[in-house]
Amino acid sequence: MTNRWKPHVTVAALMERDGLYLLVEEETAHGLRLNTPAGHLEASESIVDGCVREAWEETAHRFTPDALVGIYMTRNREARAHKGAPQDITYVRFALSGTVGDSDPSQTLDTGIVRTLWMSPAEIEASRDRHRSPMVWQCVQDHMRGQRFELSVLVTHDSVSDPEVRG
Repeated sequence: MTNRWKPHVTVAALMERDGLYLLVEEETAHGLRLNTPAGHLEASESIVDGCVREAWEETAHRFTPDALVGIYMTRNREARAHKGAPQDITYVRFALSGTVGDSDPSQTLDTGIVRTLWMSPAEIEASRDRHRSPMVWQCVQDHMRGQRFELSVLVTHDSVSDPEVRG
């Protein structure tokens, strides 16, 4: 039997205020990289809940999603070395936009996050060589173009969060 393909599901928050986007600068195996606040979806959480959690953990800002900007897929053939060999990982990213609240200076940022930065689209484009993923700029461009889908397209069955409910 062949191995089953299992993409990594991530959620990303497009946090925009007054024409600027909130990005994070984070430590990676390839040095400091820029990313939209994003991370892996955890077991038993919806896409919306995961995005809210990641935005909070990485930026210390409350985030209230109001739209799906897009669903993106990218492949990283050099991701995380496993026993010295590169891995081939496909990521599926759900990018949501919404309202950004104030920051809480008492909230510690997630491990690996060095700082948050409010950046203009021109600054984001000019820093593409430092992006964690090619999806960073693509998501920002789609958001600037006004691409939005209702959050109702993201359906999470009760079986995800309640082990008593059968899927």
